[in-house]
Amino acid sequence: MQIALQKITARTPYTFSETVDVSELETFDNDIRRIGSVDVSVEATLNQDIFTFRININGEMILPCARTLVDVPYPFTVEAYEQFTQVDYKASKDDEIFLVDREVLDLTPYIKENILLEVPIRVFSEDTKIEDVVDEESGFTVLGEDEYLEQEAMQQEKFEQEKQSEQQSKVDPRLSSLKQYFEDDNE
Repeated sequence: MQIALQKITARTPYTFSETVDVSELETFDNDIRRIGSVDVSVEATLNQDIFTFRININGEMILPCARTLVDVPYPFTVEAYEQFTQVDYKASKDDEIFLVDREVLDLTPYIKENILLEVPIRVFSEDTKIEDVVDEESGFTVLGEDEYLEQEAMQQEKFEQEKQSEQQSKVDPRLSSLKQYFEDDNE
């Protein structure tokens, strides 16, 4: 999405809209599985040699569900403000005013950056349950919470019984001769 700065200088505020293909974001190392084109509307103003862009981005990305890894559509709307200047001394990293050394400004990298900032840490699918995703034929079984706790308690009990029987059958080497004494006494 490119804009000639001369248009903004001639008529401020300058508004325009465009559909931008940001499918390149799918190849980045993030959770975005699919994203197509997004609708972008921009209002640009010029004030004291600083170009201010109010960017509205609307679209939908497909993300993995945090529980089941199925595709979850995630609609988003982003409102971002970016500032640029063609004057060296007004550019500032602290105030995030970027220096532009050309007459045409490409907003696409800033649009992609703001979309990446909008990706949530995790999303959940409301419609899909774990039972729908896990195939029991492949060796997995799905347990409810009660079943899991019951199974866990049984395993713990079995472990304690094995530990107890192991301790009973295990004889201290110093007392091994006494074990033979008790065996003789029982006969």
